Amino acid sequence: MPFHRGTFANSSPAVTRRDLLKISGAAGLGAGLVHRSVRGAAAKPRPQRIKSCILIFYYGGPSHLDTFDIKPDAPSEVRGEFQPIATSVAGLQIGEHLPRTARIMHKVAVVHGMQHQMRGHDSASYEALTGRVPPVGDNQNFKERPDTFPSYGACLNYFRRNHPSLIPHVSLPFVMNNNFQTPGQTAGFLGTEFQPLLIQGDPATMTYHAGGALKVLDLPAGVSTGRLESRWSLLRVLDQQPRHGNARSMSLYQEKVFNLLRSGTLREALNLKQESQATRERYGHGPPGQPFDDNSKSPQKAELAIARNLRGWNLLLARRLVEAGVPFINVYDYKQQGKNWDSHSDNFGYLRKHLLPSADQAFAALIEDLDQRGLLETTLVMAVGEFGRTPKINKNAGRDHWPNCYTAVMAGGGIKGGYVCGSSDRLGAYPANSPVRPADLQATMLTLFGIDPAEEARDSLGRPFAICGGKPLESLFS
Repeated sequence: MPFHRGTFANSSPAVTRRDLLKISGAAGLGAGLVHRSVRGAAAKPRPQRIKSCILIFYYGGPSHLDTFDIKPDAPSEVRGEFQPIATSVAGLQIGEHLPRTARIMHKVAVVHGMQHQMRGHDSASYEALTGRVPPVGDNQNFKERPDTFPSYGACLNYFRRNHPSLIPHVSLPFVMNNNFQTPGQTAGFLGTEFQPLLIQGDPATMTYHAGGALKVLDLPAGVSTGRLESRWSLLRVLDQQPRHGNARSMSLYQEKVFNLLRSGTLREALNLKQESQATRERYGHGPPGQPFDDNSKSPQKAELAIARNLRGWNLLLARRLVEAGVPFINVYDYKQQGKNWDSHSDNFGYLRKHLLPSADQAFAALIEDLDQRGLLETTLVMAVGEFGRTPKINKNAGRDHWPNCYTAVMAGGGIKGGYVCGSSDRLGAYPANSPVRPADLQATMLTLFGIDPAEEARDSLGRPFAICGGKPLESLFS
């Protein structure tokens, strides 16, 4: 099918296993601000078209010029080593080290001309994950603050707070850290009630039962489900006074944690043993001929089998969370075997050997798997980094930070497949027409959920905040 080139319109940590366990001792947990929403002066929300969104965040900044915005006619110092290849969309080419993705591009929309002004990882990640300019400007050592804006998932959770959802927002498999915890991963000023559930999957720290079930929801030794129920009942008796503000936020948070602990839904979603070996291999989860050792008594051996390809693990788990009804899943592609997408030196070797093969396999498998299971029509997949890379190759055969122009890809419910939104100039240095801001991706996502992006929230002092500062990319909608 031919592709269509479009134009476009216009601080507390995440919930961890420790948090889940604290409630078994009726311990207090940190509270945050609660906001109530008010309607902004905006158009009537459109019908909801999706039930879930997976945001794949490629931390470090993948090179747009070597992936989806390849420039074969540019000078050699810009063009680099990689060649373009044809895709399933006539006339649309991408980089040669994305062969599996090339076969599914008729399901994918490409958004060129992404742009902002943040050049440091921390500040750029914050804008990419919240759609807002950091309150400290472009600062490499930007720390999470109480007044930071919420992540996209927390924002969605807030707007859908009256919708019944056991697990409204999950992030995996890391809390990203540069010099400090990378800002933009939390609910920010929305407070504790809207924090994501963190499912850790770092091979250095994650723990499994033999056979593939994560231990993240295990109760402490000696604490049965019945004992947990008794403790929770006692906590309710001791806390019968009406709660408001921060206290109410904490109470709601504790209720959600308790419901998670006694529910089997999340526990089942985290058990990758239920996936066939063929499916795990499809995602690049583990090499052929190396299934889970279900009879092994060594937790280390079971852990090694499941963690051979963290990118495959991430996206296979994301698909299972979609099936479990989770509305928003943050997948932080932060490191794989100690490497991320920050290719200041040996850019081409780095991409060829370590980054693109596993990312290509996992992304293509996710789109195909969602489609074959009938889930792609109601699931939005967004994949983007905090910025792109410099057009000109540096003296170390690398590319440096470049927020002036980069690319995002989107697929799934309500998005035109085989479509190109916007364009860059001949060197991939700047947008050729109106730039797309990170907030525009957020507005597009909210619109597909049937939420008006102009919706506002008020802080504890009654001050209104427009949480989303962007406009939906209208030309992407099918």
